[in-house]
Amino acid sequence: MAEPTTVEPFQFERRTIDHIPVTERHGRARNLFTIWFGSNIMLLTVATGVVATAVYGLPLWAALLSLALGNIAGGVVMALHAAQGPQMGVPQMLQTRAQFGSYGSLLVVVLVVLMYVGFFASNMVLGGQAISTLLGLPETLAITLIGLLSVAGASVGYKLIHGLASLMSVIAGVTLALAFVWALAVNGLPAGTLSSGEFSWLGFMGTLSLAALWQIAYAPYVSDYTRYMPRDTGVRPAFWATYSGAVLGSVLPMVLGALVGAAFPKADTVTGLGSITEGIGALVIAVFGIGIACTNSLNLYCGALSAITVGQTLFPRWVPRAGVRALVASALFLCALAMALAGKDNFLVNFTNFMLLLMCVLVPWTAVNLVDYYAIRHGHYDIDSLFRRDGGVYGRYNPIAIACYFLGIAVQIPFLSTTIYTGPIAERIGAVDISWIVGLAVICPLYYAWMRKAGRTRARTPFPATDTLLAGGETK
Repeated sequence: MAEPTTVEPFQFERRTIDHIPVTERHGRARNLFTIWFGSNIMLLTVATGVVATAVYGLPLWAALLSLALGNIAGGVVMALHAAQGPQMGVPQMLQTRAQFGSYGSLLVVVLVVLMYVGFFASNMVLGGQAISTLLGLPETLAITLIGLLSVAGASVGYKLIHGLASLMSVIAGVTLALAFVWALAVNGLPAGTLSSGEFSWLGFMGTLSLAALWQIAYAPYVSDYTRYMPRDTGVRPAFWATYSGAVLGSVLPMVLGALVGAAFPKADTVTGLGSITEGIGALVIAVFGIGIACTNSLNLYCGALSAITVGQTLFPRWVPRAGVRALVASALFLCALAMALAGKDNFLVNFTNFMLLLMCVLVPWTAVNLVDYYAIRHGHYDIDSLFRRDGGVYGRYNPIAIACYFLGIAVQIPFLSTTIYTGPIAERIGAVDISWIVGLAVICPLYYAWMRKAGRTRARTPFPATDTLLAGGETK
Protein backbone atom coordinates (compact mmCIF):
# COMPACT_ATOMS: atom_id res chain seq x y z
CA MET A 1 0.00 0.00 0.00
CA ALA A 2 1.26 3.46 -0.84
CA GLU A 3 2.31 5.68 2.06
CA PRO A 4 -0.17 8.45 2.88
CA THR A 5 0.93 11.93 1.98
CA THR A 6 1.13 14.79 4.45
CA VAL A 7 -0.93 17.90 3.86
CA GLU A 8 0.13 21.33 5.11
CA PRO A 9 -2.58 23.10 7.17
CA PHE A 10 -2.71 26.19 4.93
CA GLN A 11 -2.47 24.34 1.63
CA PHE A 12 -5.58 24.88 -0.49
CA GLU A 13 -7.53 21.67 -0.81
CA ARG A 14 -7.60 20.72 -4.47
CA ARG A 15 -10.40 18.19 -4.30
CA THR A 16 -14.09 18.84 -3.82
CA ILE A 17 -16.51 15.90 -4.11
CA ASP A 18 -14.26 13.41 -5.93
CA HIS A 19 -13.05 10.16 -4.35
CA ILE A 20 -10.01 10.40 -2.06
CA PRO A 21 -7.37 7.82 -3.12
CA VAL A 22 -5.36 5.91 -0.48
CA THR A 23 -2.23 7.92 -1.27
CA GLU A 24 -3.91 11.04 0.15
CA ARG A 25 -5.38 9.46 3.26
CA HIS A 26 -4.12 10.79 6.59
CA GLY A 27 -5.14 11.40 10.20
CA ARG A 28 -6.18 9.33 13.21
CA ALA A 29 -9.44 8.75 15.02
CA ARG A 30 -8.45 11.15 17.81
CA ASN A 31 -8.54 13.99 15.28
CA LEU A 32 -12.29 13.44 15.13
CA PHE A 33 -12.64 14.23 18.83
CA THR A 34 -11.03 17.66 18.50
CA ILE A 35 -12.94 18.77 15.41
CA TRP A 36 -16.30 18.08 17.05
CA PHE A 37 -15.35 19.19 20.56
CA GLY A 38 -13.74 22.45 19.43
CA SER A 39 -16.34 23.34 16.83
CA ASN A 40 -19.26 23.00 19.26
CA ILE A 41 -17.98 25.39 21.92
CA MET A 42 -19.48 28.59 20.57
CA LEU A 43 -22.30 31.07 21.12
CA LEU A 44 -24.99 29.18 19.19
CA THR A 45 -24.53 26.14 21.44
CA VAL A 46 -24.88 28.40 24.47
CA ALA A 47 -28.02 29.93 22.91
CA THR A 48 -29.53 26.45 22.55
CA GLY A 49 -29.15 25.98 26.29
CA VAL A 50 -30.71 29.40 26.88
CA VAL A 51 -33.83 28.22 25.02
CA ALA A 52 -34.44 25.54 27.68
CA THR A 53 -34.82 27.99 30.55
CA ALA A 54 -35.62 31.34 28.91
CA VAL A 55 -38.01 30.21 26.14
CA TYR A 56 -39.44 26.95 27.50
CA GLY A 57 -39.25 28.17 31.11
CA LEU A 58 -37.91 24.91 32.56
CA PRO A 59 -36.38 24.73 36.02
CA LEU A 60 -32.63 24.25 35.88
CA TRP A 61 -32.62 20.55 36.84
CA ALA A 62 -35.12 19.67 34.11
CA ALA A 63 -33.25 21.76 31.53
CA LEU A 64 -29.95 20.01 32.29
CA LEU A 65 -31.54 16.55 32.18
CA SER A 66 -33.33 17.13 28.88
CA LEU A 67 -30.26 18.71 27.27
CA ALA A 68 -28.10 15.76 28.32
CA LEU A 69 -30.59 13.10 27.18
CA GLY A 70 -31.16 14.81 23.83
CA ASN A 71 -27.45 15.04 23.06
CA ILE A 72 -26.78 11.48 24.17
CA ALA A 73 -29.55 10.10 21.95
CA GLY A 74 -28.91 12.34 18.94
CA GLY A 75 -25.17 11.81 19.18
CA VAL A 76 -25.60 8.08 18.48
CA VAL A 77 -27.33 8.82 15.18
CA MET A 78 -24.76 11.46 14.24
CA ALA A 79 -21.66 9.42 15.10
CA LEU A 80 -22.84 6.33 13.20
CA HIS A 81 -22.38 8.35 10.00
CA ALA A 82 -18.71 9.05 10.85
CA ALA A 83 -17.53 5.57 9.86
CA GLN A 84 -18.84 6.00 6.31
CA GLY A 85 -16.15 8.53 5.37
CA PRO A 86 -13.04 6.34 5.77
CA GLN A 87 -14.74 3.39 4.09
CA MET A 88 -16.09 5.24 1.06
CA GLY A 89 -13.80 8.28 0.72
CA VAL A 90 -16.51 10.59 -0.65
CA PRO A 91 -18.69 13.34 0.90
CA GLN A 92 -21.79 12.33 2.85
CA MET A 93 -24.39 13.73 0.47
CA LEU A 94 -22.73 12.12 -2.54
CA GLN A 95 -23.24 8.81 -0.74
CA THR A 96 -26.96 9.54 -0.70
CA ARG A 97 -27.03 8.60 -4.39
CA ALA A 98 -26.52 4.99 -3.31
CA GLN A 99 -29.82 5.04 -1.41
CA PHE A 100 -31.98 7.41 -3.48
CA GLY A 101 -30.43 7.12 -6.95
CA SER A 102 -28.47 9.81 -8.81
CA TYR A 103 -31.52 12.02 -9.49
CA GLY A 104 -33.64 10.87 -6.55
CA SER A 105 -31.01 12.20 -4.13
CA LEU A 106 -31.29 15.77 -5.45
CA LEU A 107 -34.27 16.72 -3.31
CA VAL A 108 -32.52 15.65 -0.11
CA VAL A 109 -29.27 17.37 -1.09
CA VAL A 110 -31.05 20.64 -1.87
CA LEU A 111 -32.82 20.55 1.52
CA VAL A 112 -29.48 19.96 3.22
CA VAL A 113 -28.00 22.99 1.45
CA LEU A 114 -30.87 25.06 2.87
CA MET A 115 -30.05 23.65 6.29
CA TYR A 116 -26.43 24.75 6.00
CA VAL A 117 -27.54 28.24 5.00
CA GLY A 118 -29.88 28.38 8.00
CA PHE A 119 -27.18 27.34 10.45
CA PHE A 120 -24.74 29.75 8.86
CA ALA A 121 -27.23 32.59 9.23
CA SER A 122 -27.94 31.71 12.88
CA ASN A 123 -24.25 31.67 13.69
CA MET A 124 -23.66 34.97 11.93
CA VAL A 125 -26.35 36.67 14.01
CA LEU A 126 -24.85 35.60 17.33
CA GLY A 127 -21.28 36.17 16.20
CA GLY A 128 -22.19 39.60 14.87
CA GLN A 129 -23.93 40.53 18.12
CA ALA A 130 -20.83 39.49 20.05
CA ILE A 131 -18.42 41.47 17.88
CA SER A 132 -20.77 44.46 17.89
CA THR A 133 -20.96 44.40 21.69
CA LEU A 134 -17.20 44.08 22.16
CA LEU A 135 -15.95 46.51 19.52
CA GLY A 136 -18.89 48.89 19.18
CA LEU A 137 -19.28 48.12 15.47
CA PRO A 138 -22.64 48.37 13.71
CA GLU A 139 -24.39 45.03 14.02
CA THR A 140 -24.81 44.55 10.26
CA LEU A 141 -21.09 45.15 9.67
CA ALA A 142 -20.15 42.74 12.47
CA ILE A 143 -22.44 40.02 11.07
CA THR A 144 -20.85 40.46 7.65
CA LEU A 145 -17.31 40.22 9.05
CA ILE A 146 -18.09 36.94 10.84
CA GLY A 147 -19.41 35.53 7.57
CA LEU A 148 -16.38 36.62 5.56
CA LEU A 149 -14.01 34.88 8.00
CA SER A 150 -15.97 31.68 7.49
CA VAL A 151 -15.77 32.03 3.70
CA ALA A 152 -11.97 32.16 3.98
CA GLY A 153 -11.88 28.93 6.01
CA ALA A 154 -14.22 27.10 3.63
CA SER A 155 -12.17 28.26 0.64
CA VAL A 156 -8.89 26.84 1.99
CA GLY A 157 -10.64 23.60 2.90
CA TYR A 158 -10.45 20.41 4.91
CA LYS A 159 -7.04 20.56 6.57
CA LEU A 160 -7.34 24.17 7.75
CA ILE A 161 -10.78 23.50 9.24
CA HIS A 162 -9.41 20.48 11.13
CA GLY A 163 -6.50 22.59 12.37
CA LEU A 164 -8.69 25.46 13.55
CA ALA A 165 -11.02 23.07 15.38
CA SER A 166 -8.05 21.44 17.14
CA LEU A 167 -6.83 24.85 18.25
CA MET A 168 -10.29 25.86 19.45
CA SER A 169 -10.56 22.63 21.45
CA VAL A 170 -7.83 23.98 23.71
CA ILE A 171 -8.63 27.72 23.69
CA ALA A 172 -12.42 27.42 23.88
CA GLY A 173 -12.24 24.46 26.26
CA VAL A 174 -10.14 26.43 28.77
CA THR A 175 -12.37 29.49 28.34
CA LEU A 176 -15.48 27.39 28.98
CA ALA A 177 -13.97 26.05 32.20
CA LEU A 178 -13.16 29.60 33.31
CA ALA A 179 -16.72 30.70 32.50
CA PHE A 180 -18.12 28.05 34.86
CA VAL A 181 -15.66 29.04 37.59
CA TRP A 182 -16.61 32.72 37.31
CA ALA A 183 -20.35 32.04 37.07
CA LEU A 184 -20.53 29.60 39.98
CA ALA A 185 -17.64 30.47 42.29
CA VAL A 186 -16.42 34.01 41.63
CA ASN A 187 -19.63 35.92 40.85
CA GLY A 188 -22.20 33.45 42.10
CA LEU A 189 -25.63 32.96 40.55
CA PRO A 190 -28.30 35.65 41.09
CA ALA A 191 -30.88 34.91 43.77
CA GLY A 192 -33.69 32.69 42.54
CA THR A 193 -31.72 31.17 39.64
CA LEU A 194 -31.85 27.61 41.00
CA SER A 195 -35.56 27.84 41.89
CA SER A 196 -36.78 29.61 38.75
CA GLY A 197 -38.96 28.02 36.10
CA GLU A 198 -41.75 25.47 36.12
CA PHE A 199 -41.62 21.93 34.78
CA SER A 200 -43.75 21.02 31.76
CA TRP A 201 -43.59 18.08 29.40
CA LEU A 202 -43.88 20.53 26.52
CA GLY A 203 -40.70 22.29 27.59
CA PHE A 204 -38.89 19.09 28.55
CA MET A 205 -39.56 17.27 25.28
CA GLY A 206 -39.09 20.44 23.24
CA THR A 207 -35.65 20.92 24.78
CA LEU A 208 -34.80 17.23 24.39
CA SER A 209 -35.80 17.36 20.72
CA LEU A 210 -33.81 20.53 20.17
CA ALA A 211 -30.70 18.95 21.71
CA ALA A 212 -31.16 15.72 19.74
CA LEU A 213 -31.52 17.64 16.51
CA TRP A 214 -28.39 19.62 17.33
CA GLN A 215 -26.53 16.32 16.90
CA ILE A 216 -28.66 14.86 14.10
CA ALA A 217 -28.19 18.04 12.06
CA TYR A 218 -24.48 17.14 11.78
CA ALA A 219 -25.38 13.80 10.16
CA PRO A 220 -25.49 15.12 6.57
CA TYR A 221 -21.85 16.16 6.77
CA VAL A 222 -20.11 14.27 9.56
CA SER A 223 -18.33 11.92 7.13
CA ASP A 224 -17.15 14.91 5.06
CA TYR A 225 -14.56 15.26 7.83
CA THR A 226 -13.57 11.58 7.86
CA ARG A 227 -13.31 10.92 4.13
CA TYR A 228 -9.55 11.68 4.08
CA MET A 229 -8.86 9.21 6.89
CA PRO A 230 -7.31 5.77 6.20
CA ARG A 231 -9.82 3.09 5.29
CA ASP A 232 -8.63 0.93 8.21
CA THR A 233 -9.57 3.63 10.76
CA GLY A 234 -12.29 1.31 12.03
CA VAL A 235 -15.97 1.78 12.80
CA ARG A 236 -15.66 1.80 16.59
CA PRO A 237 -12.73 4.27 16.88
CA ALA A 238 -14.42 6.64 14.41
CA PHE A 239 -17.74 6.34 16.24
CA TRP A 240 -16.45 6.89 19.78
CA ALA A 241 -14.06 9.72 18.91
CA THR A 242 -16.83 11.54 17.05
CA TYR A 243 -19.49 10.76 19.65
CA SER A 244 -17.49 11.83 22.69
CA GLY A 245 -16.24 15.02 21.06
CA ALA A 246 -19.66 16.07 19.80
CA VAL A 247 -21.63 15.24 22.95
CA LEU A 248 -19.15 16.73 25.44
CA GLY A 249 -18.53 19.77 23.26
CA SER A 250 -22.29 20.38 23.05
CA VAL A 251 -23.60 19.51 26.50
CA LEU A 252 -21.15 21.69 28.44
CA PRO A 253 -21.87 24.97 26.56
CA MET A 254 -25.61 24.17 26.68
CA VAL A 255 -25.40 23.77 30.46
CA LEU A 256 -23.77 27.21 30.62
CA GLY A 257 -26.57 28.53 28.41
CA ALA A 258 -29.23 27.05 30.69
CA LEU A 259 -27.61 28.88 33.60
CA VAL A 260 -27.64 32.11 31.59
CA GLY A 261 -31.32 31.69 30.70
CA ALA A 262 -32.31 30.91 34.29
CA ALA A 263 -30.30 33.83 35.70
CA PHE A 264 -31.20 36.43 33.06
CA PRO A 265 -34.32 35.19 31.23
CA LYS A 266 -35.08 38.54 29.57
CA ALA A 267 -31.54 39.23 28.29
CA ASP A 268 -30.25 38.15 24.90
CA THR A 269 -27.60 35.42 24.85
CA VAL A 270 -24.59 37.72 24.50
CA THR A 271 -25.71 40.14 27.24
CA GLY A 272 -26.67 37.34 29.62
CA LEU A 273 -23.40 35.51 29.07
CA GLY A 274 -21.44 38.70 29.73
CA SER A 275 -23.39 39.32 32.94
CA ILE A 276 -23.00 35.82 34.38
CA THR A 277 -19.22 35.85 33.68
CA GLU A 278 -18.67 39.47 34.67
CA GLY A 279 -14.97 40.10 35.06
CA ILE A 280 -13.97 37.88 32.15
CA GLY A 281 -17.15 38.40 30.12
CA ALA A 282 -15.37 40.14 27.26
CA LEU A 283 -12.88 37.26 26.97
CA VAL A 284 -15.62 34.61 27.03
CA ILE A 285 -17.72 36.39 24.41
CA ALA A 286 -14.68 37.04 22.20
CA VAL A 287 -13.53 33.40 22.24
CA PHE A 288 -17.02 31.99 21.72
CA GLY A 289 -17.59 34.58 18.98
CA ILE A 290 -14.39 33.57 17.17
CA GLY A 291 -15.50 29.96 17.61
CA ILE A 292 -18.58 30.80 15.57
CA ALA A 293 -16.43 31.81 12.59
CA CYS A 294 -14.54 28.49 12.81
CA THR A 295 -17.72 26.44 13.10
CA ASN A 296 -19.37 28.35 10.28
CA SER A 297 -16.46 27.30 8.09
CA LEU A 298 -17.65 23.70 8.60
CA ASN A 299 -21.20 24.61 7.62
CA LEU A 300 -20.15 26.60 4.59
CA TYR A 301 -17.59 24.04 3.41
CA CYS A 302 -20.12 21.22 3.52
CA GLY A 303 -22.85 23.40 2.05
CA ALA A 304 -20.55 24.12 -0.89
CA LEU A 305 -19.81 20.40 -1.34
CA SER A 306 -23.52 19.62 -1.32
CA ALA A 307 -24.28 22.37 -3.84
CA ILE A 308 -21.46 21.09 -6.05
CA THR A 309 -22.99 17.59 -5.77
CA VAL A 310 -26.19 18.95 -7.31
CA GLY A 311 -24.22 20.48 -10.20
CA GLN A 312 -22.15 17.36 -10.78
CA THR A 313 -25.31 15.24 -10.89
CA LEU A 314 -26.67 17.37 -13.72
CA PHE A 315 -23.27 17.72 -15.48
CA PRO A 316 -21.32 14.52 -14.71
CA ARG A 317 -18.28 15.43 -16.84
CA TRP A 318 -17.71 18.57 -14.77
CA VAL A 319 -14.67 18.29 -12.47
CA PRO A 320 -14.94 21.15 -9.94
CA ARG A 321 -11.84 22.24 -8.01
CA ALA A 322 -10.94 24.65 -5.20
CA GLY A 323 -11.90 27.79 -7.13
CA VAL A 324 -15.42 26.49 -7.65
CA ARG A 325 -15.74 25.65 -3.96
CA ALA A 326 -14.75 29.22 -3.07
CA LEU A 327 -17.28 30.70 -5.52
CA VAL A 328 -20.11 28.47 -4.30
CA ALA A 329 -19.22 29.23 -0.68
CA SER A 330 -19.38 32.96 -1.42
CA ALA A 331 -22.82 32.60 -3.03
CA LEU A 332 -24.15 30.65 -0.03
CA PHE A 333 -22.70 33.30 2.28
CA LEU A 334 -24.72 36.01 0.51
CA CYS A 335 -27.92 33.96 0.90
CA ALA A 336 -27.21 33.38 4.59
CA LEU A 337 -26.41 37.05 5.12
CA ALA A 338 -29.83 38.06 3.78
CA MET A 339 -31.50 35.49 6.07
CA ALA A 340 -29.48 36.65 9.09
CA LEU A 341 -30.35 40.30 8.64
CA ALA A 342 -34.03 39.48 8.15
CA GLY A 343 -34.39 37.29 11.26
CA LYS A 344 -31.96 38.76 13.78
CA ASP A 345 -34.55 40.74 15.80
CA ASN A 346 -36.46 37.65 16.98
CA PHE A 347 -33.55 35.27 16.95
CA LEU A 348 -34.29 32.62 19.62
CA VAL A 349 -37.87 31.94 18.49
CA ASN A 350 -36.88 31.83 14.81
CA PHE A 351 -33.95 29.53 15.59
CA THR A 352 -36.10 27.14 17.66
CA ASN A 353 -38.74 26.84 14.93
CA PHE A 354 -36.08 26.38 12.28
CA MET A 355 -34.45 23.55 14.23
CA LEU A 356 -37.68 21.69 15.00
CA LEU A 357 -38.97 21.91 11.41
CA LEU A 358 -35.55 20.84 10.17
CA MET A 359 -35.85 17.69 12.25
CA CYS A 360 -38.89 16.71 10.19
CA VAL A 361 -36.93 16.54 6.91
CA LEU A 362 -33.65 15.18 8.31
CA VAL A 363 -34.94 12.25 10.33
CA PRO A 364 -36.26 10.11 7.43
CA TRP A 365 -33.04 10.70 5.47
CA THR A 366 -30.80 9.61 8.34
CA ALA A 367 -33.01 6.55 8.94
CA VAL A 368 -32.73 5.46 5.31
CA ASN A 369 -28.99 6.17 5.13
CA LEU A 370 -28.02 4.33 8.32
CA VAL A 371 -30.23 1.30 7.74
CA ASP A 372 -28.92 1.02 4.18
CA TYR A 373 -25.28 1.30 5.25
CA TYR A 374 -25.26 -0.91 8.36
CA ALA A 375 -28.14 -3.36 7.95
CA ILE A 376 -28.61 -3.84 4.21
CA ARG A 377 -25.31 -3.31 2.37
CA HIS A 378 -22.98 -3.63 5.37
CA GLY A 379 -20.74 -0.84 4.10
CA HIS A 380 -20.19 -2.32 0.64
CA TYR A 381 -20.86 0.14 -2.19
CA ASP A 382 -19.88 0.54 -5.83
CA ILE A 383 -18.03 3.87 -5.67
CA ASP A 384 -17.81 4.19 -9.46
CA SER A 385 -21.60 4.18 -9.73
CA LEU A 386 -21.84 7.20 -7.42
CA PHE A 387 -20.18 9.34 -10.09
CA ARG A 388 -22.31 8.17 -13.01
CA ARG A 389 -25.24 10.22 -14.25
CA ASP A 390 -27.38 7.10 -14.67
CA GLY A 391 -26.53 6.03 -11.12
CA GLY A 392 -24.81 2.82 -12.24
CA VAL A 393 -26.01 -0.12 -10.14
CA TYR A 394 -28.15 2.28 -8.06
CA GLY A 395 -30.06 3.81 -10.98
CA ARG A 396 -31.48 7.31 -11.33
CA TYR A 397 -34.21 6.74 -8.73
CA ASN A 398 -34.84 4.31 -5.90
CA PRO A 399 -38.64 4.42 -5.44
CA ILE A 400 -38.41 2.63 -2.09
CA ALA A 401 -36.08 5.20 -0.51
CA ILE A 402 -38.02 8.12 -1.98
CA ALA A 403 -41.35 6.72 -0.76
CA CYS A 404 -39.92 6.09 2.72
CA TYR A 405 -38.52 9.61 2.84
CA PHE A 406 -41.85 11.31 2.08
CA LEU A 407 -43.72 8.87 4.31
CA GLY A 408 -41.24 9.71 7.08
CA ILE A 409 -42.13 13.39 6.77
CA ALA A 410 -45.85 12.63 6.63
CA VAL A 411 -45.92 10.49 9.78
CA GLN A 412 -44.14 13.22 11.75
CA ILE A 413 -46.50 16.06 10.83
CA PRO A 414 -49.28 15.12 13.30
CA PHE A 415 -46.67 15.02 16.10
CA LEU A 416 -44.98 18.37 15.34
CA SER A 417 -45.21 21.14 17.93
CA THR A 418 -43.84 24.59 17.04
CA THR A 419 -45.08 28.17 17.30
CA ILE A 420 -45.80 27.99 13.57
CA TYR A 421 -47.72 24.70 13.54
CA THR A 422 -48.90 22.14 16.08
CA GLY A 423 -50.15 18.79 14.84
CA PRO A 424 -53.42 17.24 16.04
CA ILE A 425 -51.75 14.42 17.98
CA ALA A 426 -49.26 16.83 19.54
CA GLU A 427 -52.20 18.94 20.76
CA ARG A 428 -53.76 15.93 22.46
CA ILE A 429 -50.57 15.12 24.37
CA GLY A 430 -50.01 18.62 25.70
CA ALA A 431 -48.15 20.03 22.66
CA VAL A 432 -45.20 17.71 23.34
CA ASP A 433 -43.08 17.16 20.21
CA ILE A 434 -42.12 13.50 19.71
CA SER A 435 -42.14 13.68 15.90
CA TRP A 436 -38.49 12.64 15.45
CA ILE A 437 -38.95 9.54 17.61
CA VAL A 438 -41.99 8.50 15.57
CA GLY A 439 -40.10 9.13 12.31
CA LEU A 440 -37.16 6.92 13.29
CA ALA A 441 -39.41 4.21 14.74
CA VAL A 442 -41.48 3.96 11.55
CA ILE A 443 -38.93 4.42 8.76
CA CYS A 444 -36.03 2.29 10.03
CA PRO A 445 -37.91 -1.04 10.01
CA LEU A 446 -40.04 -0.09 7.00
CA TYR A 447 -37.06 0.71 4.76
CA TYR A 448 -35.23 -2.43 5.88
CA ALA A 449 -38.19 -4.75 5.26
CA TRP A 450 -39.12 -3.13 1.94
CA MET A 451 -35.56 -3.29 0.58
CA ARG A 452 -35.12 -6.89 1.70
CA LYS A 453 -38.38 -7.88 0.07
CA ALA A 454 -37.31 -6.19 -3.17
CA GLY A 455 -33.99 -8.06 -3.08
CA ARG A 456 -31.86 -4.89 -3.04
CA THR A 457 -29.35 -5.94 -0.44
CA ARG A 458 -25.84 -5.33 -1.79
CA ALA A 459 -23.92 -3.47 -4.46
CA ARG A 460 -22.67 -5.75 -7.25
CA THR A 461 -19.03 -4.71 -6.91
CA PRO A 462 -17.90 -3.59 -3.45
CA PHE A 463 -15.01 -1.12 -3.39
CA PRO A 464 -13.82 -1.17 -7.03
CA ALA A 465 -10.41 0.11 -8.06
CA THR A 466 -11.36 3.76 -7.64
CA ASP A 467 -7.93 4.74 -6.34
CA THR A 468 -6.54 4.60 -9.87
CA LEU A 469 -9.74 5.39 -11.73
CA LEU A 470 -10.48 8.53 -9.74
CA ALA A 471 -7.00 9.65 -8.72
CA GLY A 472 -7.45 12.83 -10.67
CA GLY A 473 -11.15 13.13 -9.92
CA GLU A 474 -12.29 12.13 -13.42
CA THR A 475 -14.96 9.56 -14.13
CA LYS A 476 -15.57 7.27 -17.04
